[in-house]
Order: sequence, then C-alpha cells, then structure tokens
Amino acid sequence: MKSRVKSKRIRIKSYSVMLLVILAGLGSTGLFLIKHHTDNRQMREAANNFIHILENKEYEKLGDVLEKQSYTSADYTLEDVKDKYDVIFNGMNIDSIQASEITFEKINDNEQEISFRLNFTTPLGSLDNLAYHTKIIKTDGHYRVKWDPSLIFPGMEGKDKVTFHQWKAERGEIKDHLGNGLAINEEFKEAGIVPKDLSQGNEKEKRLQKISQQFDISVEELRQKLDQDWVKDDLFVPLKVIESNEAEVIPGISYRTTKLRYYPLKEAAAHLIGYVGKATKEDLEKKTYLTEGDVIGKAGLERALDKELRGEDGGEILIVDKNGKEKQEIQTLKKVDGKTIKLTIDNYIQMEAFKHLKGKAGSTVVMEPKEGGLYAAVSSPSFDPNKMVQGISQQDYDKYANDENKPFISRFATGYAPGSTFKAITSSIGLDAKVTYSNKLRKINDLSWQKDKTWGGYSVTRVSDVQNVDMRKALIYSDNIYFAQEALEMGEKTFRNGLRQFIFGEKLDLPIAMNAAQVSNKPTFESEILLADTAYGQGELLISPIQQAAMYTVFQNEGKVVYPRLLVEKGEWKTKSAISSSTANEMKDCLEEVVNDPNGTAHLLYNQRFQLAAKTGTAEIKTQQGEKGDENSFLLAFDAGDDQFLLLSLVEHYTAGSSATQLNKSFIEELYEYFQIR
Repeated sequence: MKSRVKSKRIRIKSYSVMLLVILAGLGSTGLFLIKHHTDNRQMREAANNFIHILENKEYEKLGDVLEKQSYTSADYTLEDVKDKYDVIFNGMNIDSIQASEITFEKINDNEQEISFRLNFTTPLGSLDNLAYHTKIIKTDGHYRVKWDPSLIFPGMEGKDKVTFHQWKAERGEIKDHLGNGLAINEEFKEAGIVPKDLSQGNEKEKRLQKISQQFDISVEELRQKLDQDWVKDDLFVPLKVIESNEAEVIPGISYRTTKLRYYPLKEAAAHLIGYVGKATKEDLEKKTYLTEGDVIGKAGLERALDKELRGEDGGEILIVDKNGKEKQEIQTLKKVDGKTIKLTIDNYIQMEAFKHLKGKAGSTVVMEPKEGGLYAAVSSPSFDPNKMVQGISQQDYDKYANDENKPFISRFATGYAPGSTFKAITSSIGLDAKVTYSNKLRKINDLSWQKDKTWGGYSVTRVSDVQNVDMRKALIYSDNIYFAQEALEMGEKTFRNGLRQFIFGEKLDLPIAMNAAQVSNKPTFESEILLADTAYGQGELLISPIQQAAMYTVFQNEGKVVYPRLLVEKGEWKTKSAISSSTANEMKDCLEEVVNDPNGTAHLLYNQRFQLAAKTGTAEIKTQQGEKGDENSFLLAFDAGDDQFLLLSLVEHYTAGSSATQLNKSFIEELYEYFQIR
C-alpha cells in the first residue's frame, strides 16, 4: 500500500518538473518572439523616419537616423551630409519627392537591408524610379541607417558632386510679313562699376561725377548701388544697359555684353508688340512652370504669345568627381528655342501710320481687305518699350503715367462711338431692307429736327442746310437727320436684324485683348431717340478701330465681312455675308463720290491719280443737348480701284487742323505709292 502511494507521488513530481520545463520553454520562446517583433518594428521605424526626412526635405533631422560611423568613415561630418542634401535638393529646386516599393531583407539579428525607389521632379521634369539600397544596423541599442553618398543619388561615392547646367531657350522673334524684325534678340552693352577701378579720394569723386553725367544717374544713387551688401572691390556693379555703339571709354566704367529684347519700331508698335520683363513673385505664383529670373511677356503680343515665344529650357544633371570630371548622367533635357512668329504687319506702314498721327491721341488701322491681314495697328501717344526692357527710370515712368493722354492705352482695341463713318452701315441695311434707295428724297428744313413733341427738348442736328436730300447727298454732306429718319422708318427690328449680320457681340480670333463690339447697353433701344442716334454712329455704339475696319470690308468684298488676321498662317481666311453684293457695289460708288464731289466731307483726299472711297465721321461726347462737347474725328478710306488697302483712323478730342482726314491725307498718298513700288 505504501509503495503504491510513493509511486504515485514520484509520478506527480515528474509531471510537475516536466510542466515547469515546458512552461519555461514557452516563456523563452515568447520572450524571443516579443524581442524579435520589437527589433523588426524599430528597424522599420528607423527606415521610415529616414524616408520621411527625404520626402519632406527635413535634413536637420538626419542626425536622429544616421549611423555615425558610416559617414565619418567616408570623411563626412553630420553637417557635411546635411549641407550636401540641402545644396543639391533645395539648390536645384527638386520637389514632389515620393518613395515607393520599400522592401526589407534580414541579414542577421542586428542588421537588415532596405531597398526603395524615389520619384521626384527636377527643373528638367519628372525623374522616376531611382533605386536606392542601404542597411539598417543596430548600434548602442538603437537602429540607424548606414549612410554613404549613393543615398543622395545612386552612383555617387566619395566626394562626388551633383552639377546642374541649364540651357536657356532663346526667345522666338516677332517679324512682319516681309521678315523685318519687330521684336528681336540683340546684343547690348551693360555699363557697370568695378569699385577698385574708381581710384581714391578726389579722383574717385571726379569719376563718380563724370559717370553720373554720362548715364543720367545721380551720385547719391551711384553710392547706394556701391553700398549694397554683396558688393566687393573686384565685383561688377551693373548700372545701365545701353546700345553697343554708345559704349564710350570712361574712367571707372566697365562694360559686359548682354543679350536683350529689342524693338526696332520703338513707340510706333509698342502697344501692339508689347515688351518683356522678369517674372514677378505674383507671376511665379500663378504660373508654376516659371522660375525666378525667367523673362516673360508683360504686354501686347509678347504677353499674348508668350508660350510660343518662350520655348522650353533644357539642361543636364550630372554626377562629377571632386575635380569636376563627369562620371554619370542623371537627367538630360534638350532645349527647344521659341518659335519665330510672322505677323501680317508691314513695318513701313506701321511706322508711317504712327508718324502721321503726329503725337495726337488716336489710332490708325490699315488692313488688307481681301484676306483680312492687318498691315498696321497703331496707338498714339505711345511709349518706348526698349526702356521697359533696359530699365526705365522712375522719372521716365512717371512722365508716362501722369500724361493726361494716357500713352499706355491701346486705342486700336478700345471701343468708341464711330460717328458718321457708321452711316455707310446704316445705308447698307436700309438698301437691303428696301427702305432706303439712292434717289429717295427727303425734304429737310433747318439744321435740327425732332420727330414730335414726345422728344421733349431733344433734336437731331446737322451741319449743312440742304433741303432735298437723297441717300447719295446724305453721304456726301454727312446728313445726320436723313439717316435718323431712315432708321425710324426701318424700325428697330429691321435695323437690329441688319446689324446682327455684322460682327456685333463676337469675339475676334486675334491675340489682342478687346471687348466685343456693342450696339447698345441693353438688348433693345427702349427709345426712338436712341434708335435715331445709333443710325448716324452715336448713341451707345462702342466699336474699336480694328472692329470698324473689319465691318467696312463689306464694300470691297461683294458684301462679305472679312475677319481681321494678325498671324501669317496657311489656310482660308474667315468671311461672313452681311449685305448683298449689289448693295456693297452701290455703296462703294457712293463713297467714291464723298471724295470726288467738291461738297464731299472727304474731298480733301481727292487725287485724280487714285480711285479712293472714303467717309468721314465726327462723334461728339457731351453730357446734355445743346452743349458743345469734345469731338472724336474718324476717317474711313479705302482703295476702290485695286482693293489694296482699307484705312480706319481716329483722332480723339481733335482741334482745327488735326482731323483724321487732315492728318492722313499725305499718308494715303504714300500708301498708294508704296503699293505701286511693291
């Protein structure tokens, strides 16, 4: 009995020992698994922290993740490593850094290999799938990234560097239809001072005085330039850009060659061509493809066609050794120079059109009436766009800005009431509507008229007291009353339907900012007075000189409007039927009589050698009936023989002797001679 009890106790004790052994084993395994899991987590955390630093360019945190021995053995300090990343990635504006395909491979208990890929954007574009490899190692109880230069760019080693060479695209030039330059790239001389060349004492003062006089820069401003923080004795301090032939030998002055945009026609084409300048902070924020220092179009066609003119910069990113010898190409992008753009503009016509305005506030547009090419689009007064590029002084800018004639306005794209030139349109609509006809007489007495007493104190006035007036006489004498009565007889519906056949409300396909031509402020006149006023070119009409020129092409094209063009390009030009061919031809004959008839308002332009058609116009700007307001003078004139040109000219607030007709008489004669020679 005792022996059985004893055996049982021995068995229980054995089981207990075995259980303890099993439990101990399980505990050791658990501790091992926990430790293994912790090690893995810490390794991955170290790797993820490093990648996070790379993605966010937080290089100041590299000391928390890099294994010290790895970079010191490569002869780098921690600051060296931080600076290298900063100079390369921030210095080259590399951004949008993203890691992918992150993998780990165990080497041993204290070491794992990590592989990943980086994608990012450089100034040359997207750079994808760069493969990186390194190790995560345990030192002093912490997991760190083993570093070497290949973790900046794969392939780097030792004291290798990364260089970036940018190849700037050359801006495309703008030329006229004959190939003459309107906006070109030209070499200039930039004058500057190297401080050590100024000498000392009295001699220095003498030289500063001479430089001040020569370049129209005050001595005080010269001193401010020389006192800038970056200036050193042997550095070039730029003062002013001048044309190469103006560079004179002046003690203390040095010159260096620079390439800038140049506008040969200067003031004559400033509003049309515009000018370039350095991108501002606002430009950089709006257009992310720009970088600091980029030159962009600031006004006119330079701005409207900037994308085509700028081209695309290129460059290369290379790994070079410490001596600058190329080792590896990282990225290359070929530069594409800007496109040369040819305009329908004729530089001679543009220059002469501007010259004949004689500085008066106004505009002249000359058009090729068959295909719509604009030979000239001039606005006066103007400014010199070369000053904007070369560096305009505050004094010169203020002079422009404070000029009451507003030289920065592009008048060829500004809406005006067209005055009596518009009677040609009213006549055409009336003829097609069978309301107006050439020998239809209206008996008109006196110089003013109103329909009835409902017009109150308002009346339509005219200049010539001609009693029996037909359409031809009304055009010759420019009779407001006749056309007011014709429009009232047509009625608003017929008149508006006729106007819709032209280009009112349409946006023209031109690289020029311009509001659509308008008939009235509202969809209907809501007043017979406004209907009457519109008939002779006043009321609420707003038509730019370019739009007026386009509308009047109907008389040289069998009743079709030829849309204006500015770019020389292949393909059909755009037209639109507006009036019948018979009406167009009849109106053409009538407008020739306005020149040929001694009583015609355009008879000043008569020359027996030329077959010219024309219509003059005056739009009066006043606030109430009876007062004398400012007057804008208009001239429509076109070659009725060979259809070589159409001219529309405007002079604002004209005075005796400076009407659009008077200013353009000799210019029209020059146009005929020019086309004969050509």
